[in-house]
Parts: sequence; C-alpha cells; structure tokens
Amino acid sequence: MATVETPPPVAGGADDYGPQGRSEWMDIDWREHQRWVAIDERQVNLVEIGAGDPILWVHGHSGCWQNWLENLPHFARTHRCIAVDLPGFGHSEMPCDPISIEGYGRFLDSFCDALDITGAPVIGNSMGGFVACELALKAPPRVERLVLVSAAGLSTKYVGLPNEIQRRRSVVALARLINTYARVPEARVETLMRRPRLRRLALEMVMAHPHRMPGPLCAEFLAGSGRPAAPDAMKAIVDYDYRERLDDVAAPTLIVWGERDRVVPVKSAHLYEELIPNARKVILEDTGHVPMAERPAAFNALVEEFLAEPVSDAD
Repeated sequence: MATVETPPPVAGGADDYGPQGRSEWMDIDWREHQRWVAIDERQVNLVEIGAGDPILWVHGHSGCWQNWLENLPHFARTHRCIAVDLPGFGHSEMPCDPISIEGYGRFLDSFCDALDITGAPVIGNSMGGFVACELALKAPPRVERLVLVSAAGLSTKYVGLPNEIQRRRSVVALARLINTYARVPEARVETLMRRPRLRRLALEMVMAHPHRMPGPLCAEFLAGSGRPAAPDAMKAIVDYDYRERLDDVAAPTLIVWGERDRVVPVKSAHLYEELIPNARKVILEDTGHVPMAERPAAFNALVEEFLAEPVSDAD
C-alpha cells in the first residue's frame, strides 16, 4: 500500500475559530439556486451554484445541504458546486428502499447521472464521507478526488455510544422516539440560536465551541434535526463495515478531522489514512465534528490546495 507522509496538524486558536466577519452566504438568495430532481421516483432537493468543473458536497447524519454554507460561495467562484439533501434528510423525500450506506452510494451514482456528472471531486462529512467513500468503491470513475471530513465508517463508537449497543432493538426504538421530538419548529430555531447558552446545549456534540459560532449558522445546522431518515440511517452507519475494501479506493484522498471530535473520534482519521492508498490527513486542533464550519478559512484553503495538486500516473 502506498504511503503518504502526514503533514503536521494545522494549529487552531481562538482567533480563527468560526467564520470571521460577515459570511458571504448570508448575502446570497439561495432560492435562486435550489431545485428538485427526481431520483428513483422520489423528489430530491439540491442546491447548485457556480460554473466550471463540478464538485459534489454530501452532508452527514441529521444534516442538510446548509452544512456547507461556509464553503459553497468560496468554491463557486471557480466550480459548479452541487450540494444535495440525501433522501430522508433536509427537504428530500424518503427513499423507496430501506436506508443503507450501500443504498445511499447507489443514490449518489444515480444522482450524478441525473445531473450529467461523469466524474468530480466528492466531499463528504460524517455519514456523507462514509457514503462518498462507498461511491468511490462502487463507481470509481465518479470520484476523481475524495475529501473525507470526520467520516463515519471505521469507528467502534458513534455519538459516544459503542456500535454494539446502538444495534439493539430497544436503542433503535428509543432513537425513533427521540427523533420524533427532535425537530425544532423553524419559527423557533432563530430565536433559540440567538442565545449562546442554548447554542451550546443544542450543538455541543458536533462543535467544539458552539457558543462562539454565529447564531444564524447554528440555526441552519439545527434545521437538519428531526428528519425521518435519521433513526434508520444511524443503524445503517453502525451495521455496515467496508474496512477490508478500502485499499481499493483509487481516488487521491484528503482526510480532514477535528481534534476534539465527539461524534467520530479522531482515531478514525489515522485508520482511514492507513487503509486508503494515496491518502493524507490533516487534524485541526481545538475543533469538533464539523471543521468545514468551525474552521472555514483553514478548511477551504486545505481543499483548494488539494484540488489544485497534480494527479500523478501512480494515482
């Protein structure tokens, strides 16, 4: 297996945590970029912005396309950025078939067909990274480069609980019950997010310092909660194991992780780097599960540099 030297971690500090100044996404009318596409007889919500070579953005569990708000405007200057709500999340309809990581991988393949994407860099966070990597295994030409952002798939724990516990029927039933009441009415989200203490309570599992993040961005993250696919997707994450196949990933791979990730521990970053040929990792200090939002400037620079790197014949 090819090895790539791991660069030193990117230092994080108080001065560069979270967006700096007014975020560009707040001045974009996203309704102009939102549309629907039919995939497997289900309506799927997506946002498409920018022109040029495509980049596909895949959110994580209990997420939505808005998880990439701090990144889409930056890359839309040079690329056609497409961010999708996975079936059963955001505003996309539930899929016809039972939810699984393999099923979401097949969905992304069909989604690329529908949007005339032959191949593209695919960037996935958490479960979205798991699904993006599955796509790279099942349909290698689709994934020209792979960016795994705190990706699920290899950890023996998820959201702090061992996988074997999460597989129990009683725990799955409890997850369904909790999810029924997890969605906060949109009319209340913005009010809740104005208060740093409430931001901390709502998002401390996914962000290292939610009280220091802007309220509007936190509100957009909270908008992904309580969606119908969440309980089954949680079980799909802990049930599926592809570690023995990761040496078949052909795409150059960048692994970005937060040092203080409480959802998928940073140990998984090291394991992904060991198992995927032509992969390298960067760990962001004092950062949680969503480094693309917590350290947007550093994250965007890392991905931009990665996309600009020449691909060798060995790759």
